[in-house]
Amino acid sequence: MATKNFKNIVLPPKYVPKKTEPYMCPEHLAYFYQLLTARREQLAHDHNGILNDVRIADKTENAGVGDEQDQSTFEQEIAMDLRMSERNANLLKKIDAALERIENGTFGYSVISGDEIGLQRLMARPLATKTIEEQEEIEKNEK
Repeated sequence: MATKNFKNIVLPPKYVPKKTEPYMCPEHLAYFYQLLTARREQLAHDHNGILNDVRIADKTENAGVGDEQDQSTFEQEIAMDLRMSERNANLLKKIDAALERIENGTFGYSVISGDEIGLQRLMARPLATKTIEEQEEIEKNEK
């Protein structure tokens, strides 16, 4: 577990975790913390914007503006916005869980085996909670 406070680390621009650094060193944690925090802020902003769009579209639809085709378009847009909002809400939960794992020192390690997930996998999928082999085994068993 890192002793240096990763939240206070100022990383150089364009910093990328390297395999030559100790796995989940403070710099790695700072990188993923900053990446996930920024992603969370963007999603939260988008989520609120989508919900506002749904409210406006719903009010417009209920006001009876437009013909049947307009009404149908409004309904489709609302349904799509609600699906996007649900997707964003689920993603926010996953990001919050990853941030919690960073805080408690388990980020980067499999929730199944405790093995290292690996930098390459985390760079591609920062929300990963299992090694690639564990994930493949789960997917194989689901078929």
